[in-house]
Amino acid sequence: MLMKTKAIVLHAFKFGENKLMVDVFTEQQGRISFAVRIVNSPKAKIKKQYFQPFSVLEIEYDYRQKTNIQTFNNVGIAYPFGSIPFEPLKLSICFFLAELTSYATHGEQENTHLFNYIVSSIEWLDRCDTGFSNFHLVYIVHLLRFLGFYPNLEDYEEGCCFDMRNGCFTSTLPSHHDFLSSQDASLVATFSRMDYANMHLFKMSRADRNRFCDIVLTYYQLHIPKFPELKSLQVLKELY
Repeated sequence: MLMKTKAIVLHAFKFGENKLMVDVFTEQQGRISFAVRIVNSPKAKIKKQYFQPFSVLEIEYDYRQKTNIQTFNNVGIAYPFGSIPFEPLKLSICFFLAELTSYATHGEQENTHLFNYIVSSIEWLDRCDTGFSNFHLVYIVHLLRFLGFYPNLEDYEEGCCFDMRNGCFTSTLPSHHDFLSSQDASLVATFSRMDYANMHLFKMSRADRNRFCDIVLTYYQLHIPKFPELKSLQVLKELY
């Protein structure tokens, strides 16, 4: 069955001398893995640079239901970046978020709302000139809405703690150890009010930003089996 769809590159790695394995999140079929042969020629139809993390592509392929690895017929750029490849900070954000999204969406089927959220977020970052230091934090918090374990914010009151296992605020300490103190719980409440349009109004220190990132990643690890420590996180922390 011939498929034409947009796709977001999540991960690509070298396989053999001139092949790449590429994991993408497609608009029509969710997560798919592809094998692609790379030819080092200016005239090559499919170029290695197409498969940078969070690149948004137009792809065409013959979908074969009985195989786990598909093959491209054609690949093109759906959204040409204007700034991301040329700004180290934006590029490091994309590496981090693509790695996180790759693990968070493993096995994800068609999900148009999730696909549109990721694409609109990438485009927003590419267009933004300043004030995006909280971007990665807003992204990973709101991504939780599409994964099914977004925190219940209705019961938040100043001074309460946050139960990480059950995703809710509580005035009494849980019987387990997976909870946040009132100080860290307030960070969860703060970031829940942020979006890309207003995040520049929330002033945070590097320590607070990194602390909150660690908190949210711990939350992911509690709710997604085998969610690993992310290799790209340390690079991002050093740039901030």
